[in-house]
Amino acid sequence: MSSFAHRAVVVALLSSAVFAMPAVAQTAPAPAPADDNPDIIVTATKRSESLQNVPISVQALTTKKLDELNISSFKQYAQQLTSVSFQALGGTPGTNVIYMRGIASGGDGNHSGTLPSVGVYLDEQPVTTIGGNLDVHIYDVARIESLSGPQGTLYGASSEAGTIRIISNKPDTSHFYGRADVEGNHVSKGGFGGKAEGMINLPLSDSAALRVIGYYQRDAGYIDNVAGTRSFDVSAAAAPLAPGYTGTVSNAAFVKKDYNDTEIAGGRAALKVDLDSNWTVTPSVMYQDTRSHGSYGYDPKVGDLKVQHFFPEFRRDRFIQAGLTIEGKVGNWDLTYAGAYLDRKTYQSSDYTDYSEAYDSLYSSAGGIAGYFYFKDNAGRTIDPRQRVIGSDHFKKLSQELRIASPSTDRFRLVAGAFYQRQSNDIHQDYQVAGLDTTLSVNGSPGTLWLTQQHRIDKDYAMFGEASFDITPTLTASAGGRAYIYDNSLIGFFGFGRDPAGGFSTTPYNAAGSSRTGVAGCFTTNGTRLRDAVAAGGSTTLLPPAVAGGPCTNLGTYAAGAGVQPVTASGQGLTYRFNLSWKPVAGVLLYGTASRGFRPGGINRRADVPPYGADFLTNYELGAKTTLLGGKLRLNGAIYQQNWDKFQFAFLGANSFTQIQNGPNARIRGVEVQGNLNLRALTLSGSASYTDAKTTQNLCLADDPTFTCATSAVSAPVGTRLPITPQFKASGTARYTVPIGTAKAYGQGVVSYQSSASSDVRTLAFTPTGVAYNPAATLGRLAAFTTADFAIGAEFSRFSLEVFLQNAFDARGQLSRFQQCGSCGQRPYIVPVTPQTIGVRLHTDF
Repeated sequence: MSSFAHRAVVVALLSSAVFAMPAVAQTAPAPAPADDNPDIIVTATKRSESLQNVPISVQALTTKKLDELNISSFKQYAQQLTSVSFQALGGTPGTNVIYMRGIASGGDGNHSGTLPSVGVYLDEQPVTTIGGNLDVHIYDVARIESLSGPQGTLYGASSEAGTIRIISNKPDTSHFYGRADVEGNHVSKGGFGGKAEGMINLPLSDSAALRVIGYYQRDAGYIDNVAGTRSFDVSAAAAPLAPGYTGTVSNAAFVKKDYNDTEIAGGRAALKVDLDSNWTVTPSVMYQDTRSHGSYGYDPKVGDLKVQHFFPEFRRDRFIQAGLTIEGKVGNWDLTYAGAYLDRKTYQSSDYTDYSEAYDSLYSSAGGIAGYFYFKDNAGRTIDPRQRVIGSDHFKKLSQELRIASPSTDRFRLVAGAFYQRQSNDIHQDYQVAGLDTTLSVNGSPGTLWLTQQHRIDKDYAMFGEASFDITPTLTASAGGRAYIYDNSLIGFFGFGRDPAGGFSTTPYNAAGSSRTGVAGCFTTNGTRLRDAVAAGGSTTLLPPAVAGGPCTNLGTYAAGAGVQPVTASGQGLTYRFNLSWKPVAGVLLYGTASRGFRPGGINRRADVPPYGADFLTNYELGAKTTLLGGKLRLNGAIYQQNWDKFQFAFLGANSFTQIQNGPNARIRGVEVQGNLNLRALTLSGSASYTDAKTTQNLCLADDPTFTCATSAVSAPVGTRLPITPQFKASGTARYTVPIGTAKAYGQGVVSYQSSASSDVRTLAFTPTGVAYNPAATLGRLAAFTTADFAIGAEFSRFSLEVFLQNAFDARGQLSRFQQCGSCGQRPYIVPVTPQTIGVRLHTDF
């Protein structure tokens, strides 16, 4: 089925549901009237409890709130979670790296790099992956819970700084009902978009029900790829130019308005079966296909919301997740099994012309990229040096958790369990130069300048427990711990090719002229690396690749009799949480927490760079949760200090390889506040956070366990603010509802603000040619910005109609900054918030 036909079918089905349902609705029971300010029930502690009784910092967005704010994506709900920030790696959906409470060093997201510090869960299952979050479409979601601070006790390794939980609405055996929503919108300076969504809850019997949702969304583009040229230095080319190449190239074939559109289609189904009064089985499955085109970052050197790119750009991100939850009772204790399997495939094409442009400038003294890098065709002629990157990742994640919980009414309460997780990634990165000489290409891949072909496995094992004891009816002490083991491995190939006929010193044998990387480092049949075998006059026959698609294996270790084995990094330890909560009067909860989280260590690809160790976060927090004015006002807040020890820091090291080392310690102090006031006709809600995150030691250019930088320069001096996270972030909503006949009319305003932030923690680095520069200044600060959204509408008994205006004043808020050549100090791109958008929404219940 064609893409157009696929879209047409989805839209037709969902749209027909919208207009057909009023007839069905005539026999459906009327919904119960909503409580003015109902309790929010969360499961942050793996028990169902009122948000106001949970003695940790939790912010929750309910179904009602998500609908009112018209939230369907990560970037939209992250704007409301004031302790959450993120780094958009190119800005494309599904490539965001999430941070909480300022725990960010920047440079994360590389496929061979560090694991995330924030865990993401879909229902009971972790869906955290390297290289970008799983951007789950938000529809028919019960709530989104944001748990700030280390959650290592109950949620494990990738919840060092916090956890985000997306909790779907479950099948309901009580009666048949559903909903449908359609939207059309237009983006200022862009095109038209919209979405169609629908849900059906179908009881199959008194003990079984099926809940199914489907959705299609198109986000309009608003960045233009405008006409332009790039010129490369060919004055010192040692060979004639290839036919048609003059040194100047044009992007005329790729000029397009509204370049960065995205289409999302998918669905979710869950089946709930009550085996008896004590046991329930809930299998579920979700599929989503996201197709993005163009660039989500613009080049301010070219113009507002404009780029000049020279190759096709697109990304496809597909995932399917199957989950199984079994809940029951053993005596009066609750037993829960949660298992899931996630299969995620991404495929993308990226323009890498900026990289070639940067290197042409960096090596101008050698005649530019033509004089230094030997970009030639098979006839020996100098060719166009532009690069295009074709990349793919194939993530597989299996997770299983078994836990038991004592009755919540007992004075002494316990939650305990065991957890296992195995996640793998097949990594493919193909840096292509059209027409590149076969002998200068990666062996077996003509036209490929650089190839990454790797297999990564990250495994986690844990046993955990958390106990609470009511010292008095109003004073409760809790303590928890998690014993963990992590075991990570990486194997495969990365780097350049080698011309078997070329020498190591006299003739360029690959496109980079390096004797230390790529095929030159692959293992031969006697276990030595090729460059060492050549130097010693030994066998130069290479072992076959350990990962299919590569020419050989240079990322691994050799063991006699066993061949090439993965490089591994493992560790074990214990995290903890202690909590004391007190209810001095009704409606007031005060608590204090000391907790610790961790992130596993890992592997550096370069054989001469050792593995990096785990980093740890220790949190000290005082908080209050209050319910005042007869339940009309809820006001929660927390003040904390976090000590981040030996934080993992990723940067481009020698030969532009991503390198990770344990950096200095950092200290983060902050305040979080959330409030909600419900006056029936008028509802006010808001949240704010203040984050003061600084290094407490020098960040050195070389690995230095003393952090005095005695043997290298200081890259970031003690007291440097950590990047990405704004010092202040706030969001507020006002909604006024008035009855008009049988309908309710409403008006709503949402204002969000965040202060400026650095894009890079480093103030000193060196380009590949050894020139010093300031990465933070070159990349530029993320400027402060404010956005305002407005909506007016009317709710009837079975349907509602709304007109909305998002980013009403067309603020050019900066979500992220990035460069294609991160060590070159050239062409920073800005990922903006979506420009002003006007639209109409229609909703119906049945």
